[in-house]
Amino acid sequence: MSQAILSFDAGAIRKLCEMRDAGRFEDSALRVSVDEEGAAFHYQIEVVAADARSDDDELALCEGIPFYVDRQSAPRLRGATLGYVDGLSGAGFKFDNPNRPRLLDDPVAARVQQVLDEEINPGVAAHGGRVSLVGVEEGRVLIRFGGGCQGCGMADVTLKEGVVAALKRAVPEIGEVLDATDHAAGENPYF
Repeated sequence: MSQAILSFDAGAIRKLCEMRDAGRFEDSALRVSVDEEGAAFHYQIEVVAADARSDDDELALCEGIPFYVDRQSAPRLRGATLGYVDGLSGAGFKFDNPNRPRLLDDPVAARVQQVLDEEINPGVAAHGGRVSLVGVEEGRVLIRFGGGCQGCGMADVTLKEGVVAALKRAVPEIGEVLDATDHAAGENPYF
């Protein structure tokens, strides 16, 4: 028997039932898609017509609410749990996914991601920022700044003195770290 495409925690079930009971899903379903960019999955949930299910879509049900998952997203989502969190930093749906992006099968990329998760991102989060791993190829690491770091006047200093130094110290086989950020597109840079 194959693993369920998606399961739901108690918080998600409670919130989805509230939404259903308020009439939000009448003659509708939810479509979940998962895109992979670098070392991250990006999730999208949208309300669609109940008859919008494709022959290739997989189906998950939560208290009678249908969730459609397209063929490309299914392997990235299989075994994940949809939760609902309500905390100080906001409320919303969140995926707990045992799967990981293909880039992290590369041991160097996995070590780079660990440094970003444990050393870099906790620091830049204080300014509403984050650093994402986009790729690793032949000793080159490609990163992207987001949030408050995208367009920040200090991003170059953060890159050279923070990110590059920490990555080269922890992963010495790295030759260079390149910034793939469109800093001009930053919507809320930290200054």
